[in-house]
Amino acid sequence: MKTIRTYSQQLADPSFENPKDIVSWMGAVQAQDYTMSKWALGIRMSSPSVSKVNKALENGEILRTHILRPTWHYVAAEDIGWMIDLCRKRLKATCLSWSKGFGIDEPMLRKGYDVILKMLEGNNHLSKQEIYSQFTCPGVPVNEYYLSSLLTMTEIEGMVCSGIEKNKKHTYALLDERVPVKRTISKEEALALLARKYFISHSPASLKDFTWWSGLSVTEAKQAIASIEGELDVMDMDNEKIYIHTSWQGEYAINDMMHFLPPYDEYLISYKDRSHAISTEHQRKAYSNNGLFHPVIYYNGRIVGNWKKNNTKKGPVFDIIFFEQNIKVKRQILQQAERKYNKFLTE
Repeated sequence: MKTIRTYSQQLADPSFENPKDIVSWMGAVQAQDYTMSKWALGIRMSSPSVSKVNKALENGEILRTHILRPTWHYVAAEDIGWMIDLCRKRLKATCLSWSKGFGIDEPMLRKGYDVILKMLEGNNHLSKQEIYSQFTCPGVPVNEYYLSSLLTMTEIEGMVCSGIEKNKKHTYALLDERVPVKRTISKEEALALLARKYFISHSPASLKDFTWWSGLSVTEAKQAIASIEGELDVMDMDNEKIYIHTSWQGEYAINDMMHFLPPYDEYLISYKDRSHAISTEHQRKAYSNNGLFHPVIYYNGRIVGNWKKNNTKKGPVFDIIFFEQNIKVKRQILQQAERKYNKFLTE
């Protein structure tokens, strides 16, 4: 399982040079930590380069928005239209439920729509801080909770998405200006396409895994899987059906392969059951009960430790902590992982 996942997730023998192609392949890539999420793309590139990721974001080839569960994700511009249509109803209900806890209802949010649209029109890309400082709307509470709800809801409604980075900060822009023509397809086609993207890029995986990643209802997830059943091989594992896309056939091997994964990386976060990648006893070192994920070390299919880069006067230093003391890793393997990350930051 861990071997095919390593290849399907482009962590071994990566096929793509362009960040847009990686995001399209993955379906969506969680981008909770804005800075480190760029490395989630870089680590899957045949030639890691932060400048290529920044260029793809600046050009609007990939967009950062709230989608799927919902949380921040990168989505390819070519996919954002149908993906928003598929997720909108469910995400609106989720957002409104959260907002209600702060005394914010849908009519209050609708009052702010036109204000946001006017602030951003004409390719006027603004950070959240800039929007907060300029936002005025009679009859609504102008505070952090309202603004967060408003911006999330305008993303869900397909009005707003990520803009051009300012001072290394995420900005907001009008989706119609970033993606003038958006692809629209039927719900049935969208379910099939989402399932195909997931199982090609995340195999092997279960129904529970796909349901978790996509945020779909179990009924919708089953429908999506059924629509591509001819593309999936099925095996039983621990009394659960595991699906493998038929594109993954043959022999695969991973030997002395190490990656410094960013927090919220798809290799961990995109599965409900993470026991195939990390021992239960060590899971709290990789992520907390409230969903906070940490940078982790991948080694031959398993998550074996944490890492952190510190910039010192003598240069960058990597702090490495392995979960188990008896793990043996060649120093050159660690150095290769360090060089890959450093190269990404400078290319």
